[in-house]
This record gives sequence, C-alpha cells and structure tokens, in this order.
Amino acid sequence: MTSSLSDVQSSFPEPTTDEGSRSPTPGLAAAFDPDRFHDGAVDIVGRLATYLGDRSVRGLDLLDPAVLLKAARELMTPERQRIADFDADRVSQIVDLYTATGIPVYSPGYMGRQFSGVVPLASLIDLVGSVVNQPSSFYEAGQLPNVAERLMAEELNRFIGWDHDRFAMVTTSGGSLANLTALLAARNRAFPQIWTRGVGGISGLPAIAVSEEAHYSVTRAAGVLGIGERQIVRLPVDRAGRIRPDLAGPALEEAHRRGLRPFCLVASAGTTSMGAFDPLEELAAVARRYGLWLHVDGAHGASLLLSDRHRHRLRGIEQADSLTWDAHKMLFMPAPCTLLLYRDGAAARGAFRQRASYVFDEEPDVYSAYDSADKNFECTKRPMIMPLWTVWSVYGPALFAQRIDRLCEMTRQAHRMLAAEPDFAVAHEPESNILCFRYRPAGLEPATVHRLQLEVRNRIRGGGRFFISKVDIDGVAALRVVVMNHLIDADHLAMLIAEIRDIGQRVLRTSAATRHDQRNGSHS
Repeated sequence: MTSSLSDVQSSFPEPTTDEGSRSPTPGLAAAFDPDRFHDGAVDIVGRLATYLGDRSVRGLDLLDPAVLLKAARELMTPERQRIADFDADRVSQIVDLYTATGIPVYSPGYMGRQFSGVVPLASLIDLVGSVVNQPSSFYEAGQLPNVAERLMAEELNRFIGWDHDRFAMVTTSGGSLANLTALLAARNRAFPQIWTRGVGGISGLPAIAVSEEAHYSVTRAAGVLGIGERQIVRLPVDRAGRIRPDLAGPALEEAHRRGLRPFCLVASAGTTSMGAFDPLEELAAVARRYGLWLHVDGAHGASLLLSDRHRHRLRGIEQADSLTWDAHKMLFMPAPCTLLLYRDGAAARGAFRQRASYVFDEEPDVYSAYDSADKNFECTKRPMIMPLWTVWSVYGPALFAQRIDRLCEMTRQAHRMLAAEPDFAVAHEPESNILCFRYRPAGLEPATVHRLQLEVRNRIRGGGRFFISKVDIDGVAALRVVVMNHLIDADHLAMLIAEIRDIGQRVLRTSAATRHDQRNGSHS
C-alpha cells in the first residue's frame, strides 16, 4: 500500500509493549535512551561550536602514536561482564581528544591537503543521516536520499550541459571508487563480453591512456581491472602538468603498434600535484579520433564549474563521457561524498551486469527507477548526498561559488607574494587553489634543493603553527599549499613566508656548521 506524504508525517505509531517479551536490561535501555542522547548531543555540539570558533593560527600537532595509543586506551572502560554505566565525562574526553589530534581544517594555518572544514549545517545533516541510518542504494531503504540525489544531479548538470533526458549521476564513497567505476563502464562498452568471459575472450590487450600527472587511483584501477601497469599509456605533459594533445596521438599510435587496445582516455580537472587542468576540448577531439571513452577526473577541480570566473578551466566538459566530482573537497562537505556523472545513463548501468533476486526487482517500477545499486559498487551506502542537497537547498549555489572564488584569489595572492621574494621560486601559475614553490636563496647548490624543501616542510609541520605539504616536480621536492579555508588572508600568507625563510636559514646554517666540523675533523 502506498502512503501520501501527509499520512507519513501524521501517523507515527505510539510505542507499544509486547507483554510476552522480556524487558531489556536497564543498561541496554539506557544506551538507547533518547533523553540521554539529547543531553549528550547538547554537550558535544557545544564543544564542537567552541572548536569551530577557534580562529588561532595552528598547524598539525603530530603526536607520537605510542602516546596517543596510551591516552586512547585509558579512555576505554575496563568493564567486560556487564554494560558499563554511562560516563559523560569519558565521552567529553573522547571528543576533546578527537578534535585536539585532528588536522585543524578550520584554522588559517591549515594549507596542506585538499579536504576542508565543512559548512557547519552539513555536519548536522550528517548526524541526522547517522541516526536514521538509511542505506541509500535503494529507494525503499532511503527514499529522500534517492530523491535528493536525482535533484542534485539536475542542479549540477546545469553547469555541465549534458542532455537532461540522457545523463545520470550516482554517489560513491570517494573519488578512487568513482574513477574505478567509470573505467569499468568504459571497458564494458569497448569489450561487451569481458564481464562474462574475462580477458581471455578478447583479442588484444585492453589499455587506458592517462596523464603522467594522473592521480594514483587511476593507475591503481588499472591494476584492479587486470589491465596491468604495462598497459597504461602515459601521455606527455607540459611544464604546467597539462596533457599535450599534440603528443597524445603519437603515444596512442605507438600503443596500437605494441598490440594494445586503448579504450579510455583519462583527463584531469585539477591534478593533485599542481592543480593543473587538462585541455578538455582538444582531448575530446583526440578521444573521438581514436574511439576512446573520455573520463575526466575532476575530483578536485570540477567544482570550479560553479564559478563564473573559473568555469573556463573546464571548457569542453560537455564532451566528456564521465566525470568524477568530489563534494568533500571544493564543495566543503563531510567525507567521503563523490559524484560520478555520465553523459549517457545507459553507460552507467553498463558498469555492472548482475542479477540478485534479494535486491534487484524483476519488474521495474516507479520506485526501483530511483535505485542506484545497479550503477555502483556499494549495496549499503551512506546517504552522503543529504548534506550537500540540504546546504544547496538552504543557501543555493552562490555559497559555493563565492567561497571557491575567495580560495582561488588568495592562491593567486600567494603566487604574487612569493614571486616578489628573491629567495623563493614559484613552480607554476596557479589554476585553482593549489600552488607549488621552493625556498631557493642565492648561492644554494642545486644538489641541496630537494633535501632543503623536505627539511623545511618537516620542521614546519613539527612546529605546529602551519601545515603545508610537499610534492616532487621533475624529481625535485617543492613546497605545496592548498588554500581551503576562506579565512586565510594576506597576513597569514606573509606569516607563512617568514616562517619558511626563518626555518630555511636555520637549516642552512646547521648544515654549514656540520660541514665545517667535518672538514676540521678530517684535518685533525
């Protein structure tokens, strides 16, 4: 029987008691008591509000694992025979330890990774999802999440431009899983019999073409799919880390001469190392010429589609066959929440070709049309779309666009500031909110550049004031900032530059003193 929404909202049943069953023990009942949940939630939310309000400049407080292990073990109840009494103080200490030992994503000193502090409303909706616990791969299990997924797909496709009646979207737990799923769909389109017969039933060796700067999840997927790293066609990049379309064709032709059968070209919209955006229009033409599926790994940079200022970075996205888009990066949602979009919804269903009577309906209906289990790995999947849809519903897309614009502008500001410093060298012009650079004072020996960047980064992390990362560019380490906090301003950037310089000078002085002592020791 089908109920109307008003029926559902007005007919929650009154609790009843089965007189023939035993009552739960007091400890069991107390663990599920709604009043205790309320009191605990008030205390936890209060602590988190204080955590959110801390605007101090701080980096990562990296504890010795043995110290943290000891502290965490001491917070565990010694009770083993019965349900322990609820200890509010123990819970408070766990929350405090949790927040104190995490990366301070809300601090202006955090510039190290590609995940950010979430829009606070999103975290509250994530809590709702944890309480109601609705697996969202099937409409009957998660009705609103499946409707919300359909609505968010429509909203996001406004910025992509695919045919409204043909495209499809599914949420996955992370960009790695999305990339793997898209490659499955691409492989199954190129080799329709491979799902049942395996690679032995086809001629030639399936291969994928990827950028030299592709995320490791793409090459990992090649291993999972049985393609093998030797069948990965590496496409040359320019100095900014973007695929060179003029060299992609020759690389693919050489692959064909080796007996490979490339079926997918993977482009990047915001590489992990330097935030580079591959030229999608030109690569779409290459993909058409060679009959390849074009997948865009936009885990980081696809969110620039929401910005009028930066949308041009993804020019040509409407010609892609699939797109990975992480909401837990530049859409500022709780992790993981990844959106996998397909230009052709039929191709999405081609990733998996299975039947299971206990979940898949033999006769599709209006409800199963909203199911997503036939398009993704996960049977039990968190309703990860709900925080994004709620924030979008409450604030609209301008919230995301303005924050993205702010982050990109501050990254350009960092580039201008570093380029003006004679003892720093920027590695590229930022295309989004990622910038790589090196501390290179005059007279620095080329052989010591790599080691110096590593030492500076490690000492900054150990200092606990800033948290930045590093990446190798052309085999030489570079410092890397990812501006993910809209509170970062020019003063914070100046503080970081000064700290890098101070640490770098101290490292160089220590090294010089060590070399001096070694020379004197060898002459004594």
